Amino acid sequence: MGFFDFLTEEIAIDLGTANTLIIHNDKVVVDAPSIVARDRMSNKIIAVGREAARMQGKTHENIKTIRPLKDGVIADFDASEKMISMFIKDIPALKKKWLTPSLRMVICIPSGITEVEMRAVKESAERVNGKEVYLIHEPMAAAIGIGVDIMQPKGNMIVDIGGGTTEIAVLALGGIVCDKSVKIAGDVFTNDIVYYMRTQHNLYVGERTAEKIKIQIGAATEDLELPPDEMAVQGRDLLTGKPKQVQTSYREIAKALDKSILRIEDAVMETLSQTPPELAADIYNTGIYLAGGGSMLRGLDKRLSQKTDLPVYIAEDPLRAVVRGTGICLKNLAKYKSVLIK
Repeated sequence: MGFFDFLTEEIAIDLGTANTLIIHNDKVVVDAPSIVARDRMSNKIIAVGREAARMQGKTHENIKTIRPLKDGVIADFDASEKMISMFIKDIPALKKKWLTPSLRMVICIPSGITEVEMRAVKESAERVNGKEVYLIHEPMAAAIGIGVDIMQPKGNMIVDIGGGTTEIAVLALGGIVCDKSVKIAGDVFTNDIVYYMRTQHNLYVGERTAEKIKIQIGAATEDLELPPDEMAVQGRDLLTGKPKQVQTSYREIAKALDKSILRIEDAVMETLSQTPPELAADIYNTGIYLAGGGSMLRGLDKRLSQKTDLPVYIAEDPLRAVVRGTGICLKNLAKYKSVLIK
């Protein structure tokens, strides 16, 4: 322990394509959409997070909303750095300090990430005063967050469906045995809904509306036990150009999402086919764990279960499973040293 340790703060960050979550002192202090609004004239960032999300799709030509992360990796370096630094400044405990503390950080990264993309994440963190930066693979963090003991010589399968990527991994002995990262996740589901409304109803809807449809009546299968009610969707009629409203049901959304979910199913099957036999035997007993926002899609667990003939469990509070795991790693750095990438 150094003399300056009181100047060091520890934070765990789940830098997601759709949402960014930050844990400080075992509490989730930031949970906001990963969106930045920038003024084109002055090039200044005028809003981040929720405030910027409210502007999305409603801006004039001088304001541009940017999502700095695409497919789980940093696409806009400058915007992502400003976003991270503004989120860190928003942490209530750090606001009170008159000295800017140096930070010890653990940050999640997708498992299919390249060296260059990894360096981008690291450099972003170092520029916002990160003294010690550790990286951890998302499926690993999700497993720790769900409460799986990853250090055991026992196979566990995690499927983490985020905003930009779906991470599928088989873990044992604190390492990833086989993994697959597919760029089909929440964002693709949203685009599928936009496309479906356009082709089937001649209705042009924005991304935010499609996201709302996905959350309210999104489904992965047409036979749900507790089907949600129909939903009224407003948008622009492509034939007349007038604003109009149509009714849509979960069955239509299940049709719209079918192709994308098939590809996730195929990726899960492919990962299972690469699993060593001893671990496959473990997975037969333990089942598959689902985490991430995409796992909240109605009937997805049932559909995956039918496809794989394995029990499928959704993590409690799946949106925060990854950041919880990252937070646990941060607290027990010595224990999880082998899992983290320095």
